[in-house]
Amino acid sequence: MAPAATPAPIAAAPVAAASKAPRLLVLGGTGFLGPHVVEAALAKSWEVTLFNRGKTRPELFPDVEKLQGDRDGKLDALRGRSWDAVIDTSGYVPRIVGDSAKLLADAVEHYVFVSSISAYADFAKPGIVETDPVATMPDPTVERVMEFYGALKALCEQTAEATMPGRVTNVRPGFIVGPDDPTDRFTYWPVRVARGGEMVAPGVPADPVQFIDVRDLSAWIIGAVEHKHMGIYNLCGPREPMPMGELLQACLEVTGSDAKLTWVDTPFLEANKVVFGADLPIWVPSVGESAGFGQVSNAKALATGLVCRDVKTVVADTLAYWNSLPETRRKTLRAGWLPQREVEVLAAFHARDTKPSKAKGKKTKAPRRAETAAAASSAG
Repeated sequence: MAPAATPAPIAAAPVAAASKAPRLLVLGGTGFLGPHVVEAALAKSWEVTLFNRGKTRPELFPDVEKLQGDRDGKLDALRGRSWDAVIDTSGYVPRIVGDSAKLLADAVEHYVFVSSISAYADFAKPGIVETDPVATMPDPTVERVMEFYGALKALCEQTAEATMPGRVTNVRPGFIVGPDDPTDRFTYWPVRVARGGEMVAPGVPADPVQFIDVRDLSAWIIGAVEHKHMGIYNLCGPREPMPMGELLQACLEVTGSDAKLTWVDTPFLEANKVVFGADLPIWVPSVGESAGFGQVSNAKALATGLVCRDVKTVVADTLAYWNSLPETRRKTLRAGWLPQREVEVLAAFHARDTKPSKAKGKKTKAPRRAETAAAASSAG
């Protein structure tokens, strides 16, 4: 009988290399957008470090490393360290962005700068894309943020790219909305609808509006770091520009309110000195110099994974956040007009047939630049 064959040795299974968690530095991280970015990174087990002054909500993220300093000249805590990427949620002037970008140029592989669609020079045409011209200013050394918000954001983008060529993602969001929003711009609408009664609905139901939930924006930013999406991206939601009528209908359905919508045309609002983008936030006229403001192209971001949640979810979550706030905070919205002003405009609108219109032939004005600084101003 032949001897039994010696069994072949079993090959040892290859030992998987221990995966190293990405290391992320967030400049800011305690305002509005910043905490959501941190939460999105932590959900993927990233190692996160925050750099800020330690003055805004220092109790957040007790288990996260925190470095204290100031963007304006006090960056020493960042020296001698390295990270895989940095997300800049708190840059508004090119000098300060340049300082951090230069310091971190050899310490990080990827710089993500949160800019704004206000960086664009012209909102008269629908379908603005990332290659369209950006705003400029007579003296680029001036640092008056509210006056030159968009132009300064554009200069910040250019400064970051010049310092770290090919390693920068410039993110241009529209209005950032959702839970924790300190501006109340989007919040105004579900809160106002929930109050009920007759209310002003601006323009016509088909007027497009755009906004992006802070959680969707944060998820995209983290994905951009993971997949190295460099360049400029418009981060506007929903997936398709939403008619103002659809947004208000969502508010009605979520709140179960008996609010009565009275659509007041743009010329009448203008004739009655209603400030577009402020008295009635989020919405601006879809004609004239602001025709494209609610129709910025998000095709590039969608192609790289942007997912926008349902508007009813955004409304419901925003309202739940609002209702969780202390009564003193909820006493007065930070955006939108006071109720008495709305009553006055409605009364004048209903009496319009007895008064000759003075608005005919007038050119619709663009919203004030300060009001179209679409939410990155409170990113943090």
